[in-house]
Amino acid sequence: MGSIAIGGLPIGKVHCVAPAGDRCGEGAVWHPSEKAVYWTDINRFLIHRYDEETDAVNSWFFDEPVVALALTERDDTLLVALASRLILWEPQTDVRRDHGFTLNGWPKVRLNDGRADPLGNFWVGSMRNNVNPDGSPGAAGGTDGVLYRIDSANTHTVFRRDLGIANTLCWSPDLTRFYHADTLANTICVWDYDAKTGAISNERPFFAGFERGYPDGSAIDSEGYLWNCRFGGQCIVRIAPDGTIDRIIEMPAQNITTAVFGGNDLKTLYATSAGAETHAGDRLAGSLFALRTQTPGLAPYRVRL
Repeated sequence: MGSIAIGGLPIGKVHCVAPAGDRCGEGAVWHPSEKAVYWTDINRFLIHRYDEETDAVNSWFFDEPVVALALTERDDTLLVALASRLILWEPQTDVRRDHGFTLNGWPKVRLNDGRADPLGNFWVGSMRNNVNPDGSPGAAGGTDGVLYRIDSANTHTVFRRDLGIANTLCWSPDLTRFYHADTLANTICVWDYDAKTGAISNERPFFAGFERGYPDGSAIDSEGYLWNCRFGGQCIVRIAPDGTIDRIIEMPAQNITTAVFGGNDLKTLYATSAGAETHAGDRLAGSLFALRTQTPGLAPYRVRL
């Protein structure tokens, strides 16, 4: 295992790098200078770190569900989306500070998927809270979700309401498109993205009704293809910019939740998974997986502070 093994994997070969047993692994982000992947387990209130060179996995506990992560302009500091608020966290010292944004409606609703955009804003969606105080699963549903953009002045802007589960936040390489999913509607939409203002407009369907599970998190590669993780579908589907299916990657776990490109060449796709809502024979459920690709991804964007 480690970086030599991952780099030497055949193209398309899926490798389990961390059988973490996550109830709901999510929030994967690649940290280039550390050569590491950070990700979360929402229901166990955890952040994990996988070191690509040593295979070591470290974990930290938090006081509520951890749903998303983003790099910041400070290399030693991550932006962490908890269920109810944002915080700034320094992994090396475990220092945690309030960011300032808190979610209206918590605990009826909670934050979900979140990513930094090319301008350094943080985008995050919400959903009906399906995590009980002890971490056990509750019921999702309804259309309580909202899509927010939060800037460096801590001003938040609402761009979409009435979402079931807000998921997937990706920008095309030419910075003209923004992709966003509603998991419960089984729909990924595309918007026009204004790279000068960071605003989105002209929402329209992009990929809908695919029968293999439901759209969860996504990553985008340098050719503008969207790699969408399918919760319940045991696969990742690579979707062309015109909305057609380029290929389907079969995965060794049922619930694939989100993905990020990493490695020195950005040709390793790391994918998280969930052990919840699965069966006893799904032995690798909740693991972190790695997949070597021919096309590199995009370097991660960072939140401006």
